[in-house]
Amino acid sequence: MGVILGVIFHFVGGFASGSFYIPFKKVKGWSWESYWIIGGLFSWLIVPPVAAWLTIPNFGEIISQTDFSVLKWTYVMGVLWGIGGLTYGLGVRYLGVSLGSSVILGLCSIFGALIPSVYYDIFPAAGKDTITDLVSNHWGIMVLLGLAVCIIGIVLCGKAGSMKDKDLSGTQGAAANTEFQLGKGLAVAIVSGVLSACFSFGIEAGSSMASVANELWKAQHPGEGEFLYRNNVVYVVLLWGGLTTNLIWCIILNARNKTFGDYTNSKTPLARNYLFCAIAGTTWFLQFFFYGMGESRLGNGASSWILHMAFIILIANSWGLALKEWAGVSRRTKNTIILGIITILISVLIVGYGNYLKP
Repeated sequence: MGVILGVIFHFVGGFASGSFYIPFKKVKGWSWESYWIIGGLFSWLIVPPVAAWLTIPNFGEIISQTDFSVLKWTYVMGVLWGIGGLTYGLGVRYLGVSLGSSVILGLCSIFGALIPSVYYDIFPAAGKDTITDLVSNHWGIMVLLGLAVCIIGIVLCGKAGSMKDKDLSGTQGAAANTEFQLGKGLAVAIVSGVLSACFSFGIEAGSSMASVANELWKAQHPGEGEFLYRNNVVYVVLLWGGLTTNLIWCIILNARNKTFGDYTNSKTPLARNYLFCAIAGTTWFLQFFFYGMGESRLGNGASSWILHMAFIILIANSWGLALKEWAGVSRRTKNTIILGIITILISVLIVGYGNYLKP
């Protein structure tokens, strides 16, 4: 039952992440940097401590009593992830929700799943899955197989994006997405995918804070299993790093593009814009709120990260189809993206089965 709940929690988190960009499409008259940072203030500064306060009343004490080295590396990983996060927005802008999310999160799933396992093979820690665990056990091999299938799905989605680019060149479909730029988008997406994996590393860096929260909760609730919300205290510090990177970059863009006036421009629907930015930012944070819940049921390891990323890719591509981002393309192109989505869904089932076999 724990595995099933873990998969469900990861699906909800994936749905939140794959959907968060949709409210931004309702923002009118603002530049990208303006609506991105307003949404980000909710994602990284406002909602995380509120969630921690609601679930871990003494989260401030845990942070204040944590070793500086732990806080430093958690924050640094957040800064690096922040670069990946802001380029995620650009990747989606140039490639669309479906293709952009597929490439970025595909790379993120690979790096985020495997590098911590390699690290813990060199520096063992109790309760952490190592790459040796994965390759020497049947359940681990199933998880790696699921990752391989996920990669195939990502390649298919990328192929569909290339086909889309050719289909829309010089056709009326090009007008449907005037910002679609495959070359620039792929370059940004690769940077984003690699650095976005630092969120996984940040969770690992701050795991001692989560452990304290977990032990305190278990002492108060004996026999009730692991604490569902233990990672919420880690997110507070980790997302400070993400806020730092994004805030600096968006201020630079505001200055360069002379868009500081967006925030008070009465010619735009200000209340509506702020509302949709708040919805987008809050929805974004919910992905990791539910990721932490899923991880508490499946454990810290490659499988949780793969499931999370696979569900995001699945939902983002589904939104891409629903929003007609693939309108005007050939049937062959559309069939390719659908095949990619189905392949990623199969990878989720394989990883889930691998977790079911884990003793």
